Amino acid sequence: MSGPRVNSFFLGNSSGVNFSLILSPRDEETGKWQIANCSGSKRAGDWNLDVTPGMDTSKVTVSLARTLELCLPNATECCPSPLCRVETLQVLACRGSVMLAQLLIQAEIFANSSFTGNVSENATIIPNQAFKPLGSCPCNLTAGACDVRCCCDLECTPDLQQLFSGSCFTGVFGGDVNPPFDQLCSSQSTECTPEWFPFLCVQSSLDNTPFLGYFYHGSTSTPKVPSFKIPLQTSPGKPFTGYREGDPIITEEDEYFTVPQRSMAGQCVGNAPVAYLHNLDVKCLTSLESYKEGLPHDVRINTGTADFIQQNVVYKTITDRGKFITESESLHAAEVLCQNVTFAEHYKLIWKDKNIEQVNVTVFLGSLCDGEILTQRFTVEFLSLKSTNGEEPFENPGYQAGKPVRAANINASDPLGSLNIWQPAGRGLCASATYRPVLFGVDSYSGCILEVNINEDCSHLRGNVTEKLNALIQATHIGKRDNSSYSDLNDWVEIIRLDPVSSNVSTGGLKGICPDIPANLNIRIIFAKVGAVQGIPQQHILAVQISYSTVLWQFQCGLGCRNTLSFLPITASVQFIEVPAQPPIPVTRYQKIYAEFDCNQNDVCWPQLLYPLTRFYTGEPYSQCLAKGLLLAFLVLLAAITSNPWFSKLWSR
Repeated sequence: MSGPRVNSFFLGNSSGVNFSLILSPRDEETGKWQIANCSGSKRAGDWNLDVTPGMDTSKVTVSLARTLELCLPNATECCPSPLCRVETLQVLACRGSVMLAQLLIQAEIFANSSFTGNVSENATIIPNQAFKPLGSCPCNLTAGACDVRCCCDLECTPDLQQLFSGSCFTGVFGGDVNPPFDQLCSSQSTECTPEWFPFLCVQSSLDNTPFLGYFYHGSTSTPKVPSFKIPLQTSPGKPFTGYREGDPIITEEDEYFTVPQRSMAGQCVGNAPVAYLHNLDVKCLTSLESYKEGLPHDVRINTGTADFIQQNVVYKTITDRGKFITESESLHAAEVLCQNVTFAEHYKLIWKDKNIEQVNVTVFLGSLCDGEILTQRFTVEFLSLKSTNGEEPFENPGYQAGKPVRAANINASDPLGSLNIWQPAGRGLCASATYRPVLFGVDSYSGCILEVNINEDCSHLRGNVTEKLNALIQATHIGKRDNSSYSDLNDWVEIIRLDPVSSNVSTGGLKGICPDIPANLNIRIIFAKVGAVQGIPQQHILAVQISYSTVLWQFQCGLGCRNTLSFLPITASVQFIEVPAQPPIPVTRYQKIYAEFDCNQNDVCWPQLLYPLTRFYTGEPYSQCLAKGLLLAFLVLLAAITSNPWFSKLWSR
């Protein structure tokens, strides 16, 4: 035991059982245990024994009946040293003269560290090291002992100092806390002495030395260690103020509402939080071995006003598994293990202002077997409570960075269009590449590889490449705003298409060479900031242009020219160009002339040719500058006169 009290239990009926306590049961001469004697009492020295009987268990308590404070001068009944008590105790349980049980206790108790005596008011004064060195012997690191090679350590005896007197620490660390510095005029150091020394030096006392403050003495502050807990958006007594765009959605357990999303490395992360008003459409590959369930659908969502709503979940069964199963290994039917898993989850969150009004979830379930690769799909769509006919009139009608650009086929029966770029997979071939939408404000560059035969007809190759590129743009118009209505033609801008330019280069019937292949698609989107809604910029698209860049394709012959297939990379780039919302005011002729003399717009400033004599110079009063300028002009004039030949002739006469 290490404290003044210890508890134990006696199991069994304690009726008629006598408990006793023996101090130091070991014989000091022989070192053997003393023969147990049942005739002892419940007190031994400063120790007491208390027994609390019970039905089948009795509590046995051994306690020390004295103080554990360190002794003050001329004090008794205290601990003379920090290790206060080291004793061995033995507790016996006897019925008559028969010993039923015994307990051996080894006590090693230290004195209390708390001090309750009178505190001396002679406090140690730490000097301000900005004026006086904090320590006269910095190498004295060990208290009560001699530090080797520390010749300023007063705890080192002369005999010990003789052992290392020739290798003592030098400099500030060795105790020379006020050494003469190099800039001092009396310094005799010749190392790294500049050429101007001692013409320019410092004459100062050693009490004012640059080594003061060598050990930094500054204000300290508690470091703010980042917490791994989610910062709650609520505080006691303060209501929840609602979500803002981009804020993570919180659940009832003060955790993130998560949906699997792709990371920057391209892998799917299962615990990625859903951001408010940010739509998602993610596809993740998984197998039966690596499949993991996501967030349970019975978790309630924080609406934004410290209220919680339940998710409305609808379960459906997948009938066509071919749209989700991308690979399948050939296994015997008896060995196949299948499990019912989630194929897709579609979340629709109805919002109003800064709050979430409703959460609807559609879960598609299907059977996934061992050896199959499943392409899971997760979508999150935010719909305004005011939306009608599937259209969503946002509070801010302009585009926000990172949201898909809206496209439409105005003259078609189905006006829904798309503006995409490639998202290659696998070997990067165009045949297996998928699409991803063009995001507003995000310049993108993607491509894929097209396999071309050596006998490919050039006209057919141009048509094939053009078809691949045109498949990215299934639209005739682009929405000016994020809430452009299909029924209003003024909400859309027509896509300007520039056909590829032909150079009329003839190949002379050679195989494997085709000029003017439109291999690069350039999408330029011009937009402007036309205002702000609640401090958020309102951005509108003004024009969209599509052009093609042509290349000369030539068959690349491999080793031995045995391969009849070559590769043609085709690319698509998206560039967003910001322009002023209104054209700038034309510059007048006066402004053009004045701009030539504007020192803020030109590298050459003619008005400041005689800078010290102008009003631009503020280093001295203008009257002094003018007087110095006139004196300088007089000296120049005098030099010009005296250097003239006729002046020397006149002077000689």
